Amino acid sequence: MMKSFKLGVAALALSTGLAQAGDVEVLHWWTSGGEAAALNVLKDDLSGQGIGWQDMPVAGGGGTQAMTVLRARVTSGNAPTAVQMLGFDITDWAKEGALANLNDIAADKNWDAVVPEALQKFAKYDGKWVAAPVNVHSTNWVWANKKLMDELGIAQPQTWDEFVAALQKVKDAGYTALAHGGQAWQDATIFDAVAMSTGGADFYQKAFVDLDEAALGSDTMKEAFDRMTTLRGFVDDNFSGRDWNLATAMVINNEAGFQLMGDWAKGEFLNAGKTPNQDFLCYRFPGTQSQVTFNSDQFAMFDQNGKVSDEQAALAGAILSPTFQIAFNKVKGSVPARTDLDVSELDACGQQGYEEFKAASASGNLYGSFAHGHANKAAIKNAMYDVITAHFNGEYDSATAVQELVSAVQINK
Repeated sequence: MMKSFKLGVAALALSTGLAQAGDVEVLHWWTSGGEAAALNVLKDDLSGQGIGWQDMPVAGGGGTQAMTVLRARVTSGNAPTAVQMLGFDITDWAKEGALANLNDIAADKNWDAVVPEALQKFAKYDGKWVAAPVNVHSTNWVWANKKLMDELGIAQPQTWDEFVAALQKVKDAGYTALAHGGQAWQDATIFDAVAMSTGGADFYQKAFVDLDEAALGSDTMKEAFDRMTTLRGFVDDNFSGRDWNLATAMVINNEAGFQLMGDWAKGEFLNAGKTPNQDFLCYRFPGTQSQVTFNSDQFAMFDQNGKVSDEQAALAGAILSPTFQIAFNKVKGSVPARTDLDVSELDACGQQGYEEFKAASASGNLYGSFAHGHANKAAIKNAMYDVITAHFNGEYDSATAVQELVSAVQINK
């Protein structure tokens, strides 16, 4: 039967076949202002179908803490209904046989035709859909305070050298040049873009996807670490441990010039009432204008005694419905996970991001972000985190960091 209901940001109509409604318990890490607003779209969607939402938020932008909590829940035999996951975390749980088979829903809704293969790599395991992609975030963005840029006469940097010059100009004017939070996943998010910019797409593929030892130990990798040292000189003294959204707030509040962060940062700008190209600028990290590094938030459904519950089916169907994809991503700052949509309702940054995402997918320049678990398994990612953060905090020089990176990958392959 068809039920119509109103979202907080859009009217939505979905077709459901539920005989009776229950609850879904959802484990996630969307706890910042912009993220919470986006999550409410999904809650309201399900509420309109008479499905209750049991919220299980676990703070921590990269999801590391959430995965620790999940492991404890599953070990105790009490898995949540659905869990927000990224990349290889989904694959790892699928290998354990813990996830439900969503093929019937996927076939009914034609997911294979509208979800790009780069996302299906993580949403599927062994030919079975095990997760529903909510969005596509791209990670190689620069967020800039337009007021400060105009005040200081800074044009959008097109190259690494131009970016460094812009940072220096902001610093010289007495502002924080680069807003950053000293957490391992945030350090790696910066390194993601820096490495792609330094060595290009082929280098990125060899080093972070193929784990080629020559690329990992190369002079190019040393140069990438050298550039991280340069960026370290532009953060403020209080960066250590700062949450990402607080770093975004520094740009919003005219305290900092730039932030290097995925496009979830845009949700914070929008939540603060800011407008793209008027209050803030969004553009690809210099040197990565033709590439998109991405992650995709997906909801994996945990097996319910060998079947998919009605509530899980409703949740999965709602997540990939066209109207929900637009409504959700309009608030979240990401772009839809399907490529067949009219995105004219999205803001300027969202429309730009969606077109760049589709173009990168078509040209073979869409790369899973190593920093966000879309290039290699968690053990590799975490080992890289350790080296990158140790270097950023001054424990290693660049040459030592390269050696440590090679060793860390070898040990954890």
